[in-house]
Amino acid sequence: MENPIFVRLRDSGQIFSYSISPLALKEGDVVIIEHDRGLDYGQIVFNKRCPLDKASQEPLKKIMRLASSDDLKQIEENRIKAKEASSTCSKKIEEHKLQMKLVHAEYSFDRSKIIFYFTAKERVDFRSLVKDLAKIFKARIELRQIGVRDEARLFKGFGPCGRELCCASFLKDFEPVTIKMAKEEGLPLNPTKMSGLCGRLMCCLSFEYGSYKILSKGLPHVGERVHIPQGKGKILSVNIFKRTAVMELEDGTQTEVSYK
Repeated sequence: MENPIFVRLRDSGQIFSYSISPLALKEGDVVIIEHDRGLDYGQIVFNKRCPLDKASQEPLKKIMRLASSDDLKQIEENRIKAKEASSTCSKKIEEHKLQMKLVHAEYSFDRSKIIFYFTAKERVDFRSLVKDLAKIFKARIELRQIGVRDEARLFKGFGPCGRELCCASFLKDFEPVTIKMAKEEGLPLNPTKMSGLCGRLMCCLSFEYGSYKILSKGLPHVGERVHIPQGKGKILSVNIFKRTAVMELEDGTQTEVSYK
């Protein structure tokens, strides 16, 4: 099975797999690509031979060329046009009295399509809106409802760790995140400590979970009662990286226990 190069499509933050290219490409390069019945643009995020998801059986699309100065100029013009389109769309949303919030708009590279991203508490019937927008812009119109995690990826930013948001830098898809994962890392069960900019549980909990499970093998749990040569006691805290645990003995003294 062919190994892909991963490309972030346009400014939306979605990452797609493309076939290995004979072009000399590096991470961060802007490229012109085949996508959705036309030409589009994206940025190389992983120029490595990463295994392709087994669930994907479709042939990979091609990277057509490295973006030229003219291509970059058109991309910038598209961004300006997208802001104008966003303003027009917002007015039309008000005219149709639709309960939706427009978040972002994008043109495909060849301007054959405009994608409008929006949030809404419930499903919205926007068929009339799409017809109006198609008449105005003379292009294919796509309205895409997104969640708060997608919205955070669109606007980007930095997490509490000080690094660029995982969703905006390298995550290809959003994985389910649970409280159990936070417990495995020993995080305080405080929403402000476990939540990202989107207000949901931090994505890093999901992809770190497997490593924490492996590293914690053979270690006791906080609150567990154990026996050591000095006597019986209760585990107060565990450091999975040092493979040590602080234990309180029955006489009230505390000691640090090391595990192989």
